[in-house]
Amino acid sequence: MKSTSPKTTPKATLRTAEKRPPLAETDLYPPLKTWLEAAGYTVHGEVGGCDLAARRGDELVLIEIKLAVNLDLVLQVVRRQEAAASVYAAVPPPRSAGKRWRELARLLKRLEVGLVLVSPASGRVEVAFHPIRQERRIRKSATRAFLTEMAGRSRDLNLGGSTRRPLMTAYREAALQAAAILASLGNASPKDLRSRGASPKTGDILLHNHYGWFERVARGVYTLTEAGREALGRPGAPPPGP
Repeated sequence: MKSTSPKTTPKATLRTAEKRPPLAETDLYPPLKTWLEAAGYTVHGEVGGCDLAARRGDELVLIEIKLAVNLDLVLQVVRRQEAAASVYAAVPPPRSAGKRWRELARLLKRLEVGLVLVSPASGRVEVAFHPIRQERRIRKSATRAFLTEMAGRSRDLNLGGSTRRPLMTAYREAALQAAAILASLGNASPKDLRSRGASPKTGDILLHNHYGWFERVARGVYTLTEAGREALGRPGAPPPGP
């Protein structure tokens, strides 16, 4: 009878299965120190409550280290700007530079704070951007978008701070107004609806039918769907036009 020995797991598999210790903020310090010293700075950790202070001649650089860009980091770097012009935030590179990450990076730029990405495993240090004095610019197109939206609303039907509920935008209000008039007429063309007080954009609203409230019954003639009638029964729906 053949003797069988228990199966052994390859060493590579065992190494893969081992859990790596979680990354700590202190892991980012050695690569930062080495990088700055190579550039001629004298570096010290934990000076005056700051994670890293570096000096080269009369230049003082202060760096706060975190594992992610968050409010605590923002508050810390802003506080350090009282003592130095060159203030940086140091974090590991993001796994995914999504919208949230881009917005946080933009915030640091607006605050005139630099951002350094540190990879402890490889020792790589990369400057995403330096502290640069920012000039606030107002985009006219963004201003127009706000003013146009406000002008398109006849009433204030939203509570500021609302989440997880349909908001009454100018587009939605115009669609509801068209639906209310259409409900009183049965079938109508965009021209008929506009003549009774509907928005000048009614034709596009009926054509694209974003909410599924309208149905074309003939060329240029529409009627209201069940979804449209339900929408009119909800609070905040406008009355028919004149």
